[in-house]
Amino acid sequence: MTSHPTEDRAERGHPRPTGRPVGALRAAFLVVEGKWTWYRRNWRATFFSSVGQPLLFLLALGLGIGSQVKPGAVPGGVSYLEYLAPALLVVSAVQNATGESTFPVLSSFKWQRVYWGINASPITPHQIVGGQLLWTAARLLLSGAVYLVVAAFFGGVRSPLVLISLLFATLAGMAFAAPLTAYVATVDDEGQTLGNIFRFVLMPMTLFAGTFFPLDRLPDFVQPIAWITPLWHGTELARGTVLGGLQFWPALGHLAYLLALLAGGAALAARNFRRRLAN
Repeated sequence: MTSHPTEDRAERGHPRPTGRPVGALRAAFLVVEGKWTWYRRNWRATFFSSVGQPLLFLLALGLGIGSQVKPGAVPGGVSYLEYLAPALLVVSAVQNATGESTFPVLSSFKWQRVYWGINASPITPHQIVGGQLLWTAARLLLSGAVYLVVAAFFGGVRSPLVLISLLFATLAGMAFAAPLTAYVATVDDEGQTLGNIFRFVLMPMTLFAGTFFPLDRLPDFVQPIAWITPLWHGTELARGTVLGGLQFWPALGHLAYLLALLAGGAALAARNFRRRLAN
């Protein structure tokens, strides 16, 4: 006589699924609700890294060093503060995406084991990934909106088109978050692995992806490295929207690249979550 699959899982020590199945969107929002419950009690711990850090860059470089930069060909005829503000919006999104997709994901697998608890419910690994990415996008939108309000107070934002830049910044952050979430789902012993992502991927990308100066000021052999980063594509979209000069076909290319990274990363994350939670 053939036993039921859930009985086999119980015999192997796996928790038995309980309750009724829910829709994919509802399941993803349940994951988001759980993360929001934690975040609304602990948001102060992440406020500086989410909003304060890019604002310090804006004040130090935009108002400080920027006061010595005269409007010309390089800032595009605007002040350096206005030139820098949309790029730092994208930097903030990518940095927050990195923070949300590394240690919290590993912790949910290894230390807090939140994903294992969710997986014991009718919510599937694919839906857990959907909830994780949906939560990350909400975090990027929220922190980006706060950054824009403060940046506008200091004169860094003067065009309402910056709201469109917020969407581009969120897309750039998600284009980095999805593949990173997929990778972290395969990490078991964190060691220096996650720290190296911040040191050798995030920091160089921030410095050499056209955030603080035009990319064509870099040596020719360095520029292709920046082209493959989501930060450069997001910066081109955000800066071009606010300052003008964004052309249709280049914009379409930037969007297509970011969407391809997001879709590919999400599919890979779903596969890696399913494999890990099945063990």
